[in-house]
Amino acid sequence: QVQLVESGGGLVQPGGSLRLSCAASGFTFSSYAGGWYRQAPGKERELFASITLAGYITNYADSVKVRFTISRDNAKNTLYLQMTSLKPEDTAVYYCASASTYARLLTGDYDYGGQGTQVTVSS
Repeated sequence: QVQLVESGGGLVQPGGSLRLSCAASGFTFSSYAGGWYRQAPGKERELFASITLAGYITNYADSVKVRFTISRDNAKNTLYLQMTSLKPEDTAVYYCASASTYARLLTGDYDYGGQGTQVTVSS
């Protein structure tokens, strides 16, 4: 059974940091590109961070560039998102996803997705 399970979300003050994890099982994680999406209330889901199969190439939306870092540990079948300097506008449900090719992921298409974890940035 394929699963992607996010963890690490929660409530954090503006300027704070969080690290999200996405544990994969049921498929060959290292053969898939990885990405993080988020969906804020009333907004569409957006892909904001992506990483290639071996982790050599990453890409970020301008809204999170410099502040967020995507990484992966293929030995642990886990995708990570380190978030720093968090802002109230980062409040959203965060989802991880895996796609068979990096090109597909960048178009917004993917094969497997998680259920999401809530991140709330508020004082």
